[in-house]
Amino acid sequence: MLPDTFRCYLVKKTGKDQIESVVEVRPAHELPAGDVLIEVAYSSVNYKDTMAAKGHPGVARKFPHVPGIDAAGTVVASTNSDYQAGDQVLVTSYELGVERWGGWSQYVRVSADWIVPLPQGLSLADSMALGTAGLTAGLCIRALQHHDIRPDAGDVLVTGATGGVGSLAVVLLARIGYTVVAVSGKPDRAEWLRELGASKVLGREEVLDDSKRPLLKARWAGAIDTVGGTMLASLLRSVKNEGCVAACGVVGGAEVGTSVYPFILRGVTLRGVDSAWCPMQRRREVWDLLSGDWRLESLDSISETIGLDDLTEKVEQLHTGSHVGRTIVDVRR
Repeated sequence: MLPDTFRCYLVKKTGKDQIESVVEVRPAHELPAGDVLIEVAYSSVNYKDTMAAKGHPGVARKFPHVPGIDAAGTVVASTNSDYQAGDQVLVTSYELGVERWGGWSQYVRVSADWIVPLPQGLSLADSMALGTAGLTAGLCIRALQHHDIRPDAGDVLVTGATGGVGSLAVVLLARIGYTVVAVSGKPDRAEWLRELGASKVLGREEVLDDSKRPLLKARWAGAIDTVGGTMLASLLRSVKNEGCVAACGVVGGAEVGTSVYPFILRGVTLRGVDSAWCPMQRRREVWDLLSGDWRLESLDSISETIGLDDLTEKVEQLHTGSHVGRTIVDVRR
């Protein structure tokens, strides 16, 4: 049963260009409409969430707003026959935490079409240690596999390797037999990346090339790029024949300055990966892998758990680039 009020991390506009983010108690009637009411146990922290917490207009469309593109918990009430009270479920992306109030809240109400039943073998906390980042990393790996980039094809590069998607891509690729080269701008995290499974760790300057050369030395069988911009252009020019780059991020820029030569002389594929509106069949396929053949014995090495009251500090860490790995949010504390 839904109580009269609920606790959440609320982003408010207090002036023309002034944003305030606070943990606050709100009346239950403010929850948006939807088929299924979920009592949230855990959420997570993603880069998109930090943008929402800062009031970025491309993410937080109206105020007040509750960030959190991930949520995992227990169904409290449902008007959809596919879900009953007591079911453990998770929701990642769609409009959650963007167009509608998200998972940094004790309750969410969503469309039944967005829900994935909690996969067998994962706890609610495990599912949020993975969350959108794990789904995205999994979709990237599937993209490489669909383009015949197998473990014996050669090194697979992962950029932004200390971030949520990057660190999970490193550990998942290593888990299923790939030779992983991690790229990071945090040299103090090199040993941690090796512990996750990277065979080699490179600094950004060892991969970035802002020259106008149409092709670079062919080094990688494939790559997962979480950065975009000049980094993505450099990767496209340095992937081997018939290689594939799965691209899922724009933190380094949305423009890609390269020619068609990587595509027509080496047969390189650029595969964009979208986890927000990924079709449900593909979404469930990846979650089945994350809880089955790709299941990680422990997610402790890449995750930490905080409460709602700790979110402002964590948002600042992501905003300044000092955050690593995954952060789970226990919304009950």
